[in-house]
Amino acid sequence: MSLLEKLNETHIDILKEIGNIGAGHSATALSTLLNKKIDMKVPDVKLVSFDEMMDMAGGPENVVASVFLRIEGDAPGSMFFVLSLSQAAHFIWQMTGEQAFSFDKQPYSELSMSALQELGNILSGSYLSSLSDFTGLNLYPSVPALSIDMVGAIISYGLLELSQVSDYAIVIDTAINEDEQGISDIVKGHFFLLPDPNSFKKIFQSLGVKIDE
Repeated sequence: MSLLEKLNETHIDILKEIGNIGAGHSATALSTLLNKKIDMKVPDVKLVSFDEMMDMAGGPENVVASVFLRIEGDAPGSMFFVLSLSQAAHFIWQMTGEQAFSFDKQPYSELSMSALQELGNILSGSYLSSLSDFTGLNLYPSVPALSIDMVGAIISYGLLELSQVSDYAIVIDTAINEDEQGISDIVKGHFFLLPDPNSFKKIFQSLGVKIDE
């Protein structure tokens, strides 16, 4: 029986709750950074295959902005935060005031790339902290790496050092809602959490939920 078949609604509900707590922490940090009210919600959490994960990000050849980090500690794995280029540019404008910024014009300014990496740091860190708090596992991030590249290249590079590539990814859909003067502007991104093969069981065991053999 595959891992996909072993997981049930209880497992998915737990992952969604972890995602919602992470979204709350992220919203608070982003509100402070942007000096405006930010709401974040997690409309969906699912477990998907490696190929489905790349399809969700627009396919292997789709160019995106991504922040990648390795998770070290009790349940090692990899995490990617992926945004479309238009949504990444939106955040750069918000954070830097650099309205002329465009991914069509290279080289990109150091300020814009630093802002985007900081966004990824905040969001990834919030989700990882939530996972660690919720499970009681000791989890800590590597230094995040920012990439503007094709989805397939980003994910392949990120997983290159693993001796065993995870077959599945936990996808946490994230809707970031900026509410200003009655105008609602929603930005959607994806968190791809790829626990190493032995880490899935550790995560759920720490929550007292068995994955049936």
